[in-house]
Amino acid sequence: MRLLRTFRILWIAASHGLEEFFLGHERVRLIRLLMRVLFFWRRFETPRAVRLREALEKLGPIFVKFGQVLSTRPDLIPADLAEELARLQDQVPPFAPELALAIVQRAYGKPAAAVFAAFDATAIASASVAQVHKATLISGERVAVKILRPNIRTVIEKDLALLDTLAGWLTLLWSDGKRLRPREVVAEFAKHLEDELDLMREAANCAQLGRNFKDSPLLAVPAVYWDYCTPEVMVMTWMDGTPVAQVDALKRRGIDMKKLGRAGVETFFTQVFRDGFFHADMHPGNIQVQDDGRYVALDFGIMGTLNEADKNYLAQNFLAFLQRDYRQVARAHIEAGWVPAGTREDEFEAAMRTICEPIFGRPLKEISFGKFLLRLFQTSRRFGMEVQPQLVLLQKTLLNIEGLGRTLDPDLDLWETGQPFLERWMQEQMGWRAFKRQIEAEAPQWAALLPQLPRLIHQRLNENRMTGVEDGLKALAEATRTQNHLLIVLIVFSVALLIVFAL
Repeated sequence: MRLLRTFRILWIAASHGLEEFFLGHERVRLIRLLMRVLFFWRRFETPRAVRLREALEKLGPIFVKFGQVLSTRPDLIPADLAEELARLQDQVPPFAPELALAIVQRAYGKPAAAVFAAFDATAIASASVAQVHKATLISGERVAVKILRPNIRTVIEKDLALLDTLAGWLTLLWSDGKRLRPREVVAEFAKHLEDELDLMREAANCAQLGRNFKDSPLLAVPAVYWDYCTPEVMVMTWMDGTPVAQVDALKRRGIDMKKLGRAGVETFFTQVFRDGFFHADMHPGNIQVQDDGRYVALDFGIMGTLNEADKNYLAQNFLAFLQRDYRQVARAHIEAGWVPAGTREDEFEAAMRTICEPIFGRPLKEISFGKFLLRLFQTSRRFGMEVQPQLVLLQKTLLNIEGLGRTLDPDLDLWETGQPFLERWMQEQMGWRAFKRQIEAEAPQWAALLPQLPRLIHQRLNENRMTGVEDGLKALAEATRTQNHLLIVLIVFSVALLIVFAL
């Protein structure tokens, strides 16, 4: 099966003339000539960008997602390609209306007309994994109905199996294979794609993000109608807004683009560092803007999570970067195990300074992200830095955010915008507020444990009663000391609670 899928990928790529993207160098001129001979019958009347987009659509969801990421980076790929690939964000060819109606009937056990007051069988937006229909509930609320593509799981499983095989070969044959950990990266990607194939899980993600940003001036999240959700169908509030990529339309509506760009950066940092739960598919097709300037998040299939250790190390790194404290950057990388333990701190510090100094204090429009990535890759290779699979989604999201920032406000300074938020967050994590929050979190457990202490001490004395007088006296003395210590803890705890709840 993998061999057949590989052949199909190669055939689609060749029939659309995609070799011109990979065989343009003079060194491979003979291979290019061979391709022309083998596929002499090809006649390309459409532009290369259209052929690339059509090929990715035929190849399936994983390739479409790759095209979506590229579409957000007009600074890394030619403008004609970025503009055409942007159609992959929400204009992938939809499946037939009758299939959508059949899936709805299978999900609810009755036709759409019996579930909704109105249901538009023609999709209003279509992406790689699902498409969206507009509907009205019998109770009158306008809703968006998301429907999973038929047989999509089979296609994705085949592609993931193929990617895993390719990753295994890379690990064995490429000198950087072990360091880049391609199989772990594919496994992390597969885990999140599996989540995307269950719309009940996506609905739960949507609900969680909505709680995190309840009444937020930055981000609006649709409400979920749980009674209408199944693994194949998800129903949520219909959200009116202007697609974030339509900059001219946003300006006509009076949206402050500079403020919108800053709000995007703050929204991202809030999700990552405050919540450890972030939207990891933030291409323009999944984001709208309301007339009040709030972002609207759509499509919650891929969400990233970070544990406390990763959040703290990332925050330290970001803040050290912003303060140009490259020694702290080096130290944080070594302590986190992101570089080998024997790495010299001063050498890594110098390398980080070389990478970062050229981009500080400059707006996005003046930064060559391609050169930055090249320097970063060269440094990671020199110091043997291993890829962190759990951070791959975050890195992908950073690419989207940076690309979105270029679109909204090319004069945006990411560093100046992000620094106050990070400094405030670090103070909350390490200062008095953090201590207060920990006390409040632990208070219920301490309150439940303290009344049991006399009984536990009494049990301890009884256990030692039969061990002899001397041992018993020692145990009594030890228990008395323990009781005294616990009384001190009780007093300190009580005082701390009084202080905390008085604030």
